[in-house]
Amino acid sequence: MTYDPSAFEPFAVTVDLVVLTIRDDEMCALTVERGEEPYAGRRALPGGFVLPEEDLETAALRELAEETGLGAADVHLEQLRSYGAPDRDPRMRVVSVAHLALAPDLPTPRAGTDAAAASWVPVSSVGALAFDHDEVLRDGLERARAKLEYSPLATAFCPPEFTIGELRRVYEVVWGVSLDPRNFHRKATATPGLLVATGERTNRQGGRPAELFRRGEAVSLSPPLVRTA
Repeated sequence: MTYDPSAFEPFAVTVDLVVLTIRDDEMCALTVERGEEPYAGRRALPGGFVLPEEDLETAALRELAEETGLGAADVHLEQLRSYGAPDRDPRMRVVSVAHLALAPDLPTPRAGTDAAAASWVPVSSVGALAFDHDEVLRDGLERARAKLEYSPLATAFCPPEFTIGELRRVYEVVWGVSLDPRNFHRKATATPGLLVATGERTNRQGGRPAELFRRGEAVSLSPPLVRTA
């Protein structure tokens, strides 16, 4: 059977970024104000078209660097899912491969080439976004919340060395719950490979000095830290 490329309509590929961080004790998402049509003046997730010489991860990292100045060593980055509804972009047929990026206390963003402004917005007050970015953001948030149960992803929101209290607060902010400190401490320290004690202590949270930990080598949590209050 002869393959005829002209029998298929061309389409573009983009990357969209769900960039999440914790600022002022709130889960925040990076949004941009679009400076061009379509949806000029509307808020959207950062992203852009994949260039001919780029693979998907390279394009996602380029867009992340343009908006935040951060690179691969600064964030946790993973593919989220693909979005390909025929009418998702009024300009042409566009398929987007969304990525999820997480890091602790990310810096003040800067607008990319086609954005008028960029800012961190608490996820509870983002409002309606352009394109299908409401769905993309919801999917990114749920991925982050779910992965906290069975992976060490929560440590991506922590500095290199952190206390159990700081780690617990990540879970509380991301899940939107209050956790019993003693119960969480017991579960976190008993989870194989999650934490490694540094032998140091800090009083940056006030009160008695707390033990400092760093992320261990575990890639999954067994038993999981289930999402309950």
